[in-house]
Amino acid sequence: MSPDLARLGDFVARGDPERFLAVMAAPVSLRARLFAIYAVNLEIARAPYASPEPLVAQMRLQFWADLADALREGRALPAHEWAAPLAASLPADDAGLLSDLVAARMRDTTKTGFASEADFIAYIEATGGGLLWMAARSLGADPMFEPALRAMGWAMGLANYLRAIPALEQMGRVPLFDGRPATLAHLARLGLGKIRAARIERGLLPPALVPALYPAWLAEPILKRVVADPARVAQGRLDPSEAGKRLRLAYVAATGRW
Repeated sequence: MSPDLARLGDFVARGDPERFLAVMAAPVSLRARLFAIYAVNLEIARAPYASPEPLVAQMRLQFWADLADALREGRALPAHEWAAPLAASLPADDAGLLSDLVAARMRDTTKTGFASEADFIAYIEATGGGLLWMAARSLGADPMFEPALRAMGWAMGLANYLRAIPALEQMGRVPLFDGRPATLAHLARLGLGKIRAARIERGLLPPALVPALYPAWLAEPILKRVVADPARVAQGRLDPSEAGKRLRLAYVAATGRW
């Protein structure tokens, strides 16, 4: 890898190792664009927890909101080592996706829970569906595929969020609007339904876009575990084995059957 790409990859590998593996399964020519998206996402996801003071965390997020505005308006970008890679990866017309991601993460700067299921669904849409669509746009995805790719991203975002619940609770957060087992199973079924809906278009998706879906490789098995036993969420027992994870990613990358 070039020094710039190696630096991006190293940052993602240390902070988001599963997405690092997913990008490394993609063709070399696509990795820089995907790493840029995931490096910025990692910075934004970390920002709400960087300080116990909500105002400090909000200021960190505002930097990325300002960067999104500058990208959209064609102005000089604020100084940051990932700014140029992001600008080279994300079309300026899609800077609103970054703005939506920042806005969703703003709620993470407080310990306030979600007011309703609708609020939770919108949060997962921005942090999961929007993120996967951002990655796909960096690879040149046609807008006709947006509903399917966002659906798969939503399932990915939900699975990852449910995995994070024990850690969020340890930090004193209120991660769900309703943590009852029936509600957890209901949400997981919503995610599995979105996966099924996305797969209707699997045969239409250009092969060059498939690597954008690699980071969702664990969504289905994790959501199925929640449906089968919602208690796994609180117990932190949703992950397949490390060998199982790698085998599944290898299967998805080799066959394109996400």
